[in-house]
Amino acid sequence: MKLEQLKPVLEAVLMVSDQPLNLDQLGELFDDYERPSKALLRDALQQLMADYKDRGIELVEVASGWRVQARKEHAKRIARLWVERPQKYSRALLETLALIAYRQPVTRGDIEEIRGVGVSSSIMKTLIEREWVRVVGYRDVPGRPAMYATTRNFLDYFNLKTLSELPTLNELRELGDQMQAEQQQAIADDEARLLAAQEEKRRQMMDDAKAEMIAAGLSVSDEGEGEGDHHEGFDLGSLPEVLSFSDLTQRLDERLAKKQIVTEHGAEREYDQTNESEVRREAEIRNEQDDGLEIEKDIEIEENTKIEESGEQGCK
Repeated sequence: MKLEQLKPVLEAVLMVSDQPLNLDQLGELFDDYERPSKALLRDALQQLMADYKDRGIELVEVASGWRVQARKEHAKRIARLWVERPQKYSRALLETLALIAYRQPVTRGDIEEIRGVGVSSSIMKTLIEREWVRVVGYRDVPGRPAMYATTRNFLDYFNLKTLSELPTLNELRELGDQMQAEQQQAIADDEARLLAAQEEKRRQMMDDAKAEMIAAGLSVSDEGEGEGDHHEGFDLGSLPEVLSFSDLTQRLDERLAKKQIVTEHGAEREYDQTNESEVRREAEIRNEQDDGLEIEKDIEIEENTKIEESGEQGCK
């Protein structure tokens, strides 16, 4: 089989396989008369690896063989396909696994001596159930403690071909510094985006408040200058950097209340003047009525007096 015919076959097989495949397993997929050599298989795999260079997937060789996988930079988005979140492991478990990987074979007592604390049985059970570590023997000391070492599944999970690919202590320090710098940069970027969003929100709220105040008939001063606008205007420049909608509403209500109080006081003064004129008018009417009554009484008294006098003269 030619190389160009072999590449799509290997690509399809590795794409659907749920586990890595080595060269022997790949060769068994072909009939005897067309079975490619291991050298030809390796050449085809190397070309596939080069073809995936600028794509979202990659072809990698791990301890158990070759596999096609998504690139790690897309892991965050790919994880959203599953409702269940990936299991998170404790720091104690990861430290235990690291000690086993770098110092294997080790016993549980060796791990406890290095870490300075006891190793929980649940940690060792989890590592064994994950098939990351296994018992490789027993130390010839009293009690015959079990000795642990990593497995091929451990190498496959961490994309390693051999234990020699594990990072050195210096590389781990550099990796830690790099991760810390990336985290700090990510925090700084998030803060910058947050500040930009707050500034945009503040600007939008100021524009909304200005529009509402203009609609209410209030004058608006963007600069906060000029004595003529001191009472009727509103200094937008005096606003704090971030105002909530409730603060803006309160300021607008206060401004409307002041204007309403001025209007009410003017109305009260006008009402008082009206009442005063009415009272004067009523007093004049009452005075006129009283004068009329007194005149009528005087006339009546004069008439009675005349009647009395005429009566006395008749009697004489």
